[in-house]
Amino acid sequence: MRRNRLMLAAAAVVAATLALAGCAGSASPSSSSSSSSEAAAGFPVKIEDAFGTTTIDKAPERVVAWGYGSADALLALGTVPVAIPKQTYGGDKDGVLPWIKLKLKELGAATPAVLPNDGTTMPVQQIIAQNPDLVLAPYSGITKKERDQLTAVGIPVVAYPDKPWSTPWQDVITITGKALGKPAAAAAVLAKIDAQIAAAAAAHPEFRGKTVAQVWDTAGTFYVYLPADARVQFTEQLGFTTDPAVKTLDSGESTFYTTVSPEKIDALAKADIIVTYADDEAQLKAFTGSSDAKLLPQVSTGALAAVVGQARVTAVSPPTALSLTWGLNDYVKQLAAAVAAAGK
Repeated sequence: MRRNRLMLAAAAVVAATLALAGCAGSASPSSSSSSSSEAAAGFPVKIEDAFGTTTIDKAPERVVAWGYGSADALLALGTVPVAIPKQTYGGDKDGVLPWIKLKLKELGAATPAVLPNDGTTMPVQQIIAQNPDLVLAPYSGITKKERDQLTAVGIPVVAYPDKPWSTPWQDVITITGKALGKPAAAAAVLAKIDAQIAAAAAAHPEFRGKTVAQVWDTAGTFYVYLPADARVQFTEQLGFTTDPAVKTLDSGESTFYTTVSPEKIDALAKADIIVTYADDEAQLKAFTGSSDAKLLPQVSTGALAAVVGQARVTAVSPPTALSLTWGLNDYVKQLAAAVAAAGK
């Protein structure tokens, strides 16, 4: 989630240079009745973030989601945000991601207002116009100035706890649950996701112990994802082990990826399988026919699991309360095919 093509390739899908867009239809806030008593009993709550402490006096009814993953967490907990950021990468013509559309349909809710999102600047005035009683932005790039502008007019803001665009997806759900006064419901959402991942791993015992390297060859740069990356951690939960060569290639340029020059790509040749990402089939074909791919025997043997399509890439970049399970079955099928081709 970052601001340019380089960071898009590094998994910053939803905050890549987005075109400004207008708002879609507004939605009425909604919360699940099953956790209403929990919410009522949980206030006031105090949440620490990188800029200070936010006090939420009562259960919020008009929540603006900002950044990535917070809208998903709200919906997973039965609360429909009044506004969400436009997601051009992976979203539909209105900038709404497919799993969000599905959840809104399930809840019988209209599409929230879709806020302009250029990947760098928060549309503060448009947010204020939504008359929110909370702005939820735990995985975002919100600045202190933007936060101060909102709090100056009496709007509580929950920003990231440490650094921008770095909050683990599980923590986004936990923070959202706390902000809504639904910590037990948030824990239940996480437990359900863990159970689905565990079931997928149990169904594929052949994954256990297989080594994997995850890469993206795009715009003339070869990216390798490091163990700190959410998609790597998710894949390890399925039973895989990150190939040791990945750590040896780490140049320290980022916490979650490293770029690799052509003369070093063959260090990944011993991994059992390779996972790669591509915006579309054309980009995948360009990679598999490239000189870089020729350095990886997994490409020619078929031990390559390809995550193709902007929505599917977004779903694990990083995963969210809704997107992880949305793309889980397809991802597992790709991994299983790659392991079978590896024949080890």
